[in-house]
Amino acid sequence: MKRQDQPVVSLDHVRFCWPGQTSDTIAIDELQLHAGEHLFVRGSSGSGKTTLLNLLAGIHTPTEGKIQLLGTDLASLSPSKRDQFRADHIGVVFQQFNLLPYLTMLENVTLSCAFSQRKRVRATELADVAASARQLLRDLNLADQLHNAPVNKLSVGQQQRVAVARALIGAPEILSADEPTSALDADNRDRFLDLLFTETEALGCTLVFVSHDPHFASRFNRSIELAADSRELANDL
Repeated sequence: MKRQDQPVVSLDHVRFCWPGQTSDTIAIDELQLHAGEHLFVRGSSGSGKTTLLNLLAGIHTPTEGKIQLLGTDLASLSPSKRDQFRADHIGVVFQQFNLLPYLTMLENVTLSCAFSQRKRVRATELADVAASARQLLRDLNLADQLHNAPVNKLSVGQQQRVAVARALIGAPEILSADEPTSALDADNRDRFLDLLFTETEALGCTLVFVSHDPHFASRFNRSIELAADSRELANDL
């Protein structure tokens, strides 16, 4: 893979400690990801996996050190500008999906573009936002007749793919996924990962995928581990 000079994600001596705690939840001396890389972050419960994703998304800011995404120091932005940066450049697949039950499948996907003009523009390069959303849903094997169905009528696997489509619309540079396969059996887990890789590779998207399951490590460009006892980032596996 050809790498660009400037990394998409760069962490430099990052520490994060919750108020009232005496030890770091996250301690990462250095981590860099370039465009199109797929990173698997493994860690047991309480190791800081979700905290790391929240730091990368600018939801939290580090206690020490610097996090840069696309050359931007997130801590230098105001909270509202961090929110807008996240909306413009990051897609998120949540563990519990966080779909809005009173919206249809299609409405849940297009909602992502309502908060980002940049994503709206990128989603409409070839068609309108709804057409782009429908194509993503088709790519994820969700048939047209389901697109106007309320998401609370869908299976867990279908809801999961809707969550991925919502995260990918507008071609974000970075996709973060927080244990998105926890509700799937082994066959559907692997099938879902195949779909996720196909879509992120088509967009040139950098993927950060966290899970407690070591099964995934061999599928990724890079794999690292968060140690629950020290909260430090282990070397690449």
